[in-house]
Amino acid sequence: MRYFLELAYKGTNYHGWQVQPNAVTVQELLDDALNKAIRGEDIHVVGAGRTDTGVHASYFVAHIDVNKEIEDTDRVVHKLNRILPDDIVVYSVTNVPDEAHSRFSALERKYHYFLTTNRNPFHLDLVYRATFEPNFGKMNEAAKLFYEYTDFTSFSRLHTDVKTNNCKVSFAEWKPYKDMWVFTITADRFLRNMVRAIVGTLLDVGKGRISIDDFRKVIESKDRGKAGTSAPAHGLFLADIVYPAGLFTPSGKVPDVF
Repeated sequence: MRYFLELAYKGTNYHGWQVQPNAVTVQELLDDALNKAIRGEDIHVVGAGRTDTGVHASYFVAHIDVNKEIEDTDRVVHKLNRILPDDIVVYSVTNVPDEAHSRFSALERKYHYFLTTNRNPFHLDLVYRATFEPNFGKMNEAAKLFYEYTDFTSFSRLHTDVKTNNCKVSFAEWKPYKDMWVFTITADRFLRNMVRAIVGTLLDVGKGRISIDDFRKVIESKDRGKAGTSAPAHGLFLADIVYPAGLFTPSGKVPDVF
């Protein structure tokens, strides 16, 4: 039987989501907790994607397969959260159809990047502080160009194993949020390091280092070397994952970041 898990994690202390040798990851700790909470099963959790070192997930979905029905999912959630460290929280465990897949069934994903120009000790590890005043109007002009393109090779980590660098961006915009700014970007899929590379290049626009036309040329070049330096990981959050209606309904239990 297949179950979806809704969770969130602060990525500061982890080398990303995916299990890797000689490094602590979220997937590794969740695998261990699940096998302790659900005895008699050999459980390997499958995530909706993989976040990089230091990147957070305010909303993440993963799935597991078990041989026996989980009779009390709330009890399993309670057990998991007693086992897991405080910076990883599971909010729900929900039975789903066998064909539901946390990664391949997802229709779109949303990321948030939090930025501030103010000094605030409570934003450490969660919000990137820029040392200049970006021109967010120009940055939003540049962000609109994403709707015209599908090949985002210029913002992809080099030498990845993906078959295509095509993505369909449906939303990209900077907005003020409390004493910060948040960049929201939604697409059907994302490439490795894509959002951080986009934010870093948009900040070059906001600083006046490159023009809107230059930004267009960066996209069209399909050359990572033409784009800007990736923005720091700690301001980035995977914020939402959308699935087809009827396949999986979110629990609504996941709180906001700020």
